[in-house]
Amino acid sequence: MRTTVGIIGGGPAGLLLARLLHRTGIDCVVLESRARAYVEQRQRAGMLEQGTVDALRECGAADRLDAEGLIHHGIELRFERERHRIDFPVLTGGRTVTIYAQTEIVKDLIALQLAEGPPLLFEAEALAVEKPESQAPVVRFVHEGREQMLSCDYVVGCDGSHGIAQGAFPAEVSCVYAHDYPYSWLGILADVPPSCEELIYARGPGGFALHSMRSPSVSRLYLQVPNGTDVKDWPDDRIWDELSARFAIDGDWRLERGPITSKSVTPMRSCVHEPMCHGRLFLAGDAAHIVPPTGAKGLNLAVSDVRVLARCFAEFHRTGSTQLLDHYSELCLERVWQATRFSYDMTRMLHTQPNGDVFDRRMQLARLRRITASRHAAAELAANYTGLPLAL
Repeated sequence: MRTTVGIIGGGPAGLLLARLLHRTGIDCVVLESRARAYVEQRQRAGMLEQGTVDALRECGAADRLDAEGLIHHGIELRFERERHRIDFPVLTGGRTVTIYAQTEIVKDLIALQLAEGPPLLFEAEALAVEKPESQAPVVRFVHEGREQMLSCDYVVGCDGSHGIAQGAFPAEVSCVYAHDYPYSWLGILADVPPSCEELIYARGPGGFALHSMRSPSVSRLYLQVPNGTDVKDWPDDRIWDELSARFAIDGDWRLERGPITSKSVTPMRSCVHEPMCHGRLFLAGDAAHIVPPTGAKGLNLAVSDVRVLARCFAEFHRTGSTQLLDHYSELCLERVWQATRFSYDMTRMLHTQPNGDVFDRRMQLARLRRITASRHAAAELAANYTGLPLAL
């Protein structure tokens, strides 16, 4: 097989990049190791920055998003049994965020790609990227029981932090900056209408909790738990009791309960791989960086990566110049590090530190008081949450 851009990974980053390239007239092939049914059911993020929504509209993949997405104009911070709202449009000059599940984005992009192209191969496991420094890198992969070769002008790894693309970087050019947090998230999906109109970030007596949603009838909630937690130790009633305690405020508000349909535990980690390109091999999304979900940046960073990369490829396609492609890593990393910093700050501010003391708790409270008392501090949070501008 031969193509201009070989894309490893059929998640939102790889699929959106393929869609953007297709609309520019650049041919590509997407290799996804999993079956279509698995890819369309992976539960991931659901908060979209304005730039992510704009990108999906730009490539014709926003019909259902516009019909079903829930536009949010702010978030609520809860601590010390108080509630404080952060108004995004007022603080950012009109920007909002949208709740629309990543699973639905993937379904929309897959349907478009299968209907209009370019090629998308499921159950095509990439084995290696060969000769990334050459003019013709090759992806070796297995599909339908036999090993095949995909010859490319460029290769883009959108295959996550455990994919083969990152491993194709020579050790002498790779630098990984990582931080593991001393807690995890227990996440649930529940068939119950949300108890709030906007996301609630709570610092409760037992730790952090987040109330989100997937639709007007499905709630998505999270609890801070110790690393190594087994979901079997958390029966439904215990989860609802702990969520109610962490969201508790003085006043008339109650957490609605319902059937829990899914439980999972997610460790918290920050990780940035530098550089994001080597030769003709590029990294995008989780293959290049991981952030804790507190700041809702994972999916949005992946989208910003491929938006920048698609514009670099478009410039190369139009003019033959590789100037932008040569600077892809620098163009992305400033935003990546700012999102990593924001996610780190939100996580540290809202989570109970396992070995923390009274000083740590008072510092957390001081940060929260500063945000809720200062328009400048609240505007800084709102600007980062709704999304910083692209460098290109």
